[in-house]
Amino acid sequence: MGILKISEQMHENLRSTSAALSRSINAQAEHWLRVGMLAELNPKLSYGEICQLLIHAHQSGDLIQATVQPAAEPEAA
Repeated sequence: MGILKISEQMHENLRSTSAALSRSINAQAEHWLRVGMLAELNPKLSYGEICQLLIHAHQSGDLIQATVQPAAEPEAA
């Protein structure tokens, strides 16, 4: 665990969003970091698809793979 320095504006955004979504400030920051990292690794995925990827990874117990490996492209029908 480490210390992360962020702007006052970002901290205020974290505070208000975490309260609205019933998360701790740290949990909200981790969520945004995880989603942002997956968005960079998988630029074609929507926010909803990224959330589905995180849910599937949590259910399968493989959160590390979801954060370091891009998702496979869906097969054409």
